Amino acid sequence: MVLKWFNRLILLVYALLILVPLYFVFVSSFKTSSNFFISPFSWPDPFTWDNLTGMFRNQPMWQYFGNSLVVTLGTVAIELLLSSMIAYAIVRWGGSVGKIVFALFVAGLIVPSQVSMLPIYSLTRTLGWSDSLTGLIVVSAAMLMPVSVFMLTGFMRMLNAEILEAGSMDGASEWRLYTRIALPLAAPSLAATATFLLVMVWNDLLIPMLMLSSKSKLTLPLALMQFRGEYVTNYPMMLTGVLVTAIPMIVLFILLQRYFVAGLTAGSLKG
Repeated sequence: MVLKWFNRLILLVYALLILVPLYFVFVSSFKTSSNFFISPFSWPDPFTWDNLTGMFRNQPMWQYFGNSLVVTLGTVAIELLLSSMIAYAIVRWGGSVGKIVFALFVAGLIVPSQVSMLPIYSLTRTLGWSDSLTGLIVVSAAMLMPVSVFMLTGFMRMLNAEILEAGSMDGASEWRLYTRIALPLAAPSLAATATFLLVMVWNDLLIPMLMLSSKSKLTLPLALMQFRGEYVTNYPMMLTGVLVTAIPMIVLFILLQRYFVAGLTAGSLKG
């Protein structure tokens, strides 16, 4: 009984750690600057929509939203296609070859992304990909490849090898086995990985900051930096941008929560 209540207490504290910042962002988005500094955690008084309307009136937020959408969907599409193929190949190879290839991708998780910033910047400038959404998509997909391969390899190992062998004996090629058997069976795992990647790419600030310089190509997290001045920062406006940026991901996670949990559960059963 004590352990049960202790677990509930831990979950309550964890929930508060999530809900309190969300509440702070929400109430701050509808406050004036003076009200924000006078009473940061109180309910907005007066309640104002000026931050929300002013953001879309004074900034091309729809363009930034479109840039983020293009980069996020493009990156996740490339990521799922390539990482699922790599994970399938690793599982099908098995043996020492599969272990070596898997270890090489896992090694990519060890190296901090900040270490590779200078080489990436130099390479993208050489290839003419700097200040380009296409280049940003390619670089983001490459940076996240170790994570997605690591996740999907665990999921692919859960596939019934007898089904794949039966298909192979019937004359199906590896591509047919991959597209007709492996991908449909791994759909919950792909949805879980996609949800994880969508959140990471949508909220990413470091790589867009490294690669993008034109104002017309900014993504939403990078566009929020415009509300920070050298001497004065418009915190209510910035937090309004944070709220606008977070809403699509919150809705997406609610819609895909069942698949996300199912996919993670499937991966955890590997023994």
